[in-house]
Amino acid sequence: MKINPNSRTLKSKNLIVFDLDGTLTRTKSPMDPEMAALVMRLLAVKKVAVIGGGKYRLFQTLFLQRLKAPGHLLKNLFLFPTTATSFYAYKSGWKKIYALYLSGAQRRKIKKAFQDVFREIGYKHPRRVYGRVIEDRGTQVTFSALGQDVVAVLGEKRGVLLKEKWLRENRDIKMRIARYLTNLLPEFEVRAAGFTSIDVTKKGIDKGYGLKQIEKYAGERIKNMVFFGDAIFPGGNDYGIIRTGVDYIPVTGPAETKKIIRALLKNQK
Repeated sequence: MKINPNSRTLKSKNLIVFDLDGTLTRTKSPMDPEMAALVMRLLAVKKVAVIGGGKYRLFQTLFLQRLKAPGHLLKNLFLFPTTATSFYAYKSGWKKIYALYLSGAQRRKIKKAFQDVFREIGYKHPRRVYGRVIEDRGTQVTFSALGQDVVAVLGEKRGVLLKEKWLRENRDIKMRIARYLTNLLPEFEVRAAGFTSIDVTKKGIDKGYGLKQIEKYAGERIKNMVFFGDAIFPGGNDYGIIRTGVDYIPVTGPAETKKIIRALLKNQK
């Protein structure tokens, strides 16, 4: 259930679960030094898990390389890239614990379905895109309206502003694509993610599934967790956590996340 960030309930939690894109970082942007310092302090007193739609390499460049935490703290950190279709834990270095790969036939079917939907609704791609629009991540296939590399190519400021503009102008279209895909691909999970993305994974694999894996591998019951995310709404890629019964706190972005982490750390004293 949704809880108040200032409640005693938050202080009592043993494990804090964060969405990555839009919660700990701005979309496809490196974690800033202030957030890195807060996460490091949090790891000293709590277990922390991070779930995001990006692949592991993105977790490395946007999150881990910015964190620079010592090994004894990294043992308290659990990473779930590509919407929890893979899991990495720190054991004298980062180790892949599992990866739920889509078959070649499944990936081809998903990519064809995207093309079919684009034709059906008359969707026109932007005149200029940056990198792949449909990316095969092995465990997940992801549509990114402006291309996967828009922030990397244009820089954080221009890239994020362009993604925000696209979402303001195309939110209804994005959700329409997601609805059509859901009808075409009933055997898969379809989730609207971030500002410009739609993720497709195996059926039943979403962030709710990820919480169950955290419970299994981190040794903490879901009742002892709290989830932070910016897309906890029907069709959003954080919404799957609702069915687990986990306590959660919706946030509007990294600035709000920082504010709550600071209050939590203060209350730990």
